[in-house]
Amino acid sequence: MTASVELLAGDLAFPEGPVAMPDGDIVVTEIARGCLTRISKGRSYRLAETGGGPNGAALGPDGALYVCNNGGFSWDNSAGLRPVARAADNSGGCIQRVDPATGAVEVLYDRCGDIPLAAPNDIVFDAHGGFWFTDHGHRSGRKLDFGAVFYARADGSRIVEAAFPLIGPNGIGLSPQGDRLYVAETSSGRVWQWDVTAPGVLARAAWHSPTGGDLLAGLPGFWRFDSLAVEEEGNVAVACLRRGGIVVISPRGDMVETIPFDDPYTTNICFGGADMRSAFVTLSSHGQLVRLSWARPGLRLNCAG
Repeated sequence: MTASVELLAGDLAFPEGPVAMPDGDIVVTEIARGCLTRISKGRSYRLAETGGGPNGAALGPDGALYVCNNGGFSWDNSAGLRPVARAADNSGGCIQRVDPATGAVEVLYDRCGDIPLAAPNDIVFDAHGGFWFTDHGHRSGRKLDFGAVFYARADGSRIVEAAFPLIGPNGIGLSPQGDRLYVAETSSGRVWQWDVTAPGVLARAAWHSPTGGDLLAGLPGFWRFDSLAVEEEGNVAVACLRRGGIVVISPRGDMVETIPFDDPYTTNICFGGADMRSAFVTLSSHGQLVRLSWARPGLRLNCAG
């Protein structure tokens, strides 16, 4: 673990999806427990039972939490908790809406037309009150279920597929102006980018792009990218599996810096605090949420209050 890191919560069951709430609390998903947990002034308590595998989360325009549920994993705990495969009882993924006051959970989407959602992973709201999310897909033996990027309205009235195919799309975020969408692919270790031309509409790159997007960064070496967050000035901070840490990439695709952690499942980062210079990071196989001071302010999210 890096220096000057404060442990906010431990004994979590593979935490991801940190959300900085308007009152200063942090909400995380616990994928292995199928729940949302709220961390408040050093205490953790169960906020909602989602079932399945709650993964990425975001605060919506109505004050509710919107959750990407991957349906659930099977787990290995021989050297720290880690997901290994789709759970035997996984019946598919969905987007859930959670009332943070009551813990009530409802399924908002479980398909896009005739396309079932496989494993929704991460989510970000735009300035129009809609949200972009990734569907990671699944791998089973020799079969690979390709992933996609979707856009949906928070009231449940519209969902569209915006980009396909991707190989394990994971973290997702918007540029400060909201005119560019970033998506990290876990399996390829790449960050893709698209110009956003309208809510739910992405400009497609030349025909030879496999994703329809342009490559922002594909770093040398064996990187496995997870979730991401965007800084106020536009840098993209990506959580890294295997290497364990956060890599910061400029809007030009250059590496700005890396911040190492001692957990190979460093999965998520979000920004918060009055000056947006607090970074909240999930160290998932260790079951921890930590906080550290960040060198630059993070981007204040749409709908963040």
